[in-house]
Amino acid sequence: MRNPDAIPLIAIVGRPNVGKSSLFNALVGRRSAIVAEETGTTRDRLISPVEFEGHHFLLADTGGLVPQPETEIEAHIEAQVNEALEVADAILLVTDVRTGPIYADQEVARKLRRTDKPVVVAVNKADNLKLENMMPESYALGLSDLVAVSALHRRGLGELMDSLLSVIDLPLQAEESIDMPRFAIVGRPNVGKSAIANAILNEERSIVSDIPGTTRDALDSEFVFEDSKILLIDTAGIRRRGAIEPGVEKFSVLRSVTSIHRSDVAILVLDANQPATDQDLHIAGQAAEAFKSVLVVVNKWDLVETDDIRREEKRFTYMLRSRFRFIPDVPIVFTSAINKSGIDTLLTEGLRLFHKRNQWVDSSHLSRIVTDAISRHLPPSVGPTGSLKLYRVKQDSIRPPTFVFYVNNTSRVHFSYERYLANTIRDEFAFYGVPLKIEFRGKGGVHVIGDNRSKASARKRQSANRGNWKTARRRKPND
Repeated sequence: MRNPDAIPLIAIVGRPNVGKSSLFNALVGRRSAIVAEETGTTRDRLISPVEFEGHHFLLADTGGLVPQPETEIEAHIEAQVNEALEVADAILLVTDVRTGPIYADQEVARKLRRTDKPVVVAVNKADNLKLENMMPESYALGLSDLVAVSALHRRGLGELMDSLLSVIDLPLQAEESIDMPRFAIVGRPNVGKSAIANAILNEERSIVSDIPGTTRDALDSEFVFEDSKILLIDTAGIRRRGAIEPGVEKFSVLRSVTSIHRSDVAILVLDANQPATDQDLHIAGQAAEAFKSVLVVVNKWDLVETDDIRREEKRFTYMLRSRFRFIPDVPIVFTSAINKSGIDTLLTEGLRLFHKRNQWVDSSHLSRIVTDAISRHLPPSVGPTGSLKLYRVKQDSIRPPTFVFYVNNTSRVHFSYERYLANTIRDEFAFYGVPLKIEFRGKGGVHVIGDNRSKASARKRQSANRGNWKTARRRKPND
């Protein structure tokens, strides 16, 4: 039984050259933000959130499987696919209708049947009715849920989505409750995530419950800190040291992605002896793309040898903020899970980030500070299209705090001015360490930005009527 709060993961698998990546792009939309890219194979593994008629899940693309791997790359891809199958809630097998089920397809299908997980078969490249009528040949795979699709022409995608949603029995996404903060502990292997989790979940913090529940063996733990009930997300494999080989944390990338998407705050654990590796930055980037707050925790601080610990903390903070510069004012906490030092500071800072993510600002105050900001620095001209004019601003939502600017033409928005307006709002309302989503609406559609330069999909709304405050008049040279 899956935890109803968990975001399900569907893994796309199949032999090479059946159109898995094309189908992935067709399902997620080519403009969807890539949440995870794991290098080291013939191509990256991609993971992206998908929304279909109010339902939400994660879709993972994988490399092409061959029956008997002969090269190092083929063996690497097989190991990668095995990891994806281990953590997936359901599997999407892609085949080619033009070739029919060949030996390689039969071997992949046999492998999937052994997982005891629901499997939907997308018989791809059914570009016309004649090819679609060849689909029944694929029942020879021994799998009953088949859908003829064409990723190229986007045929059959609605029926395919219906089949996927039915096998994982996914309810409509309900409005999230903000009563309980959700923290996810993430990071690369061997940085002390398990020790941090155990330090947080000690008896003094009154563990309320361990909530089992997904096919990925996730474990959510509720605990109380300073009268606040907090949910620590997906601690399976983090807290259970015996469940993994020493020095190896299986499925760390997929675990990080699924945990981050369910969280309010991603607690990114670093090793004081090896801080800010490329993998650390990659995981932080996943959280930034998802507009989640990131709290950087430098663990094993008790092992640092220095005569001036405060000076060393300042040096580390400067270095880490430089490395994580794509997250403005990222908060940094120094801890020792063994000594339990810094744990209270970690939780206090996590709660601050949670409350700021849920903050509504005063609308008149917002309008006033933006008007002042425009008066100080007028929007620059962007090419031959002219200058940007801003008519009004409002806060549209929380989690993340989202601010909408109504403008004359979204094509005239310059990235430097986006950043200027975002920083103005952040500084005035102390949104430090909290990703802000900024939208511009007007002629030209909807333009969405985030602090992380995300390609997050825009809401498909009509631009609202112009409001009651005007941008400052651009001064002439002789004014």
